[in-house]
Amino acid sequence: MTAQIELSNVDKHYGAFHALKNINLTIDKGSFVALVGPSGCGKSTLLRSIAGLETISSGTLSIAGQTMNNVPPRKRDVAMVFQSYALYPHMSVEKNLSYSLRLKGTPRAEARARAEEVAATTGLSDLLHRYPRQLSGGQRQRVAMGRAIIRNPKAFLFDEPLSNLDAALRVQMRKEIRGLHDRLGATSVYVTHDQIEAMTMADHVVVMRAGVIEQQGSPLELYDTPATRFVAGFIGSPAMNFVPGTIAADGRSVQLDLPDTQPLPMSRPQQAGRRVTVGLRPEHLEIVDPARAQLNLPVAAVESTGSLTYLSTAGEPEVTVVLTGRSNMRSGDRVGLSIAPDKVHLFDVETERAI
Repeated sequence: MTAQIELSNVDKHYGAFHALKNINLTIDKGSFVALVGPSGCGKSTLLRSIAGLETISSGTLSIAGQTMNNVPPRKRDVAMVFQSYALYPHMSVEKNLSYSLRLKGTPRAEARARAEEVAATTGLSDLLHRYPRQLSGGQRQRVAMGRAIIRNPKAFLFDEPLSNLDAALRVQMRKEIRGLHDRLGATSVYVTHDQIEAMTMADHVVVMRAGVIEQQGSPLELYDTPATRFVAGFIGSPAMNFVPGTIAADGRSVQLDLPDTQPLPMSRPQQAGRRVTVGLRPEHLEIVDPARAQLNLPVAAVESTGSLTYLSTAGEPEVTVVLTGRSNMRSGDRVGLSIAPDKVHLFDVETERAI
């Protein structure tokens, strides 16, 4: 693959605040990369640095093989789609779409033809004469995307573009953005705090925390083999359960710090007596007969969505279980649980890195 965007040892300081710390990231041409993490982790700062809206303090930023450290935003040939849409309220959809072309001196007829072409791609053909105030949130978001597409940039940069939409429309727009990306053969960088958006849309996910890239890889790599407790808890919904434990004397099982539990077999031997944090994904816990159960815990709450049932256990730490279908379990019942050895995750108590 050809690298479209490269960041090498990039740092960003705001006075004494170190916002980006030694960022090394390669974004291949035609790929869809999601930057994900909690508020304040540096993902938007990283996106704005690629766009040129922020100046990096050190390191090298390249787009299509050209160093961009001191190149102004308008000359980087990237297009940004913002959470706020940033449409011109006094312009029709057609004029919003064609504005960047008209600034370049493109003839009016050619600009209009391009606007009509992009409108057809984004489902806006019947709305070209409307103004932003006459559009729904989803339609405004399509105009914002169309305005980026018409420029045919080297990369599309999305800064939490769906945050202002309701849940059902977010699901629809996720599919539309990914579909547009595939049809255009574009390079897309997408910032979100929603790990479901990142997992379902991206080829490559970059998890950030406190200005550092905590881990990067395909969505399923991050889900199956999280490098740290933070990534394990951030990727996956509901979040992974974390329970303190001790490696048993045989070195091949781990005893949880929970009452009425048997040691959990592990797929790899570990140092006997070592204190660890045990990670158990809610969807990997299975209800079994109490006689065969590794965990026997009291149920505190039962929540059903129809297709899924969520059980929460009493006591500390709380353990969440996700079941397919429905359950006749009730609050106050006891539930017997089991988990496969290869689904048990272990993390160092001090470093929080996977063992």
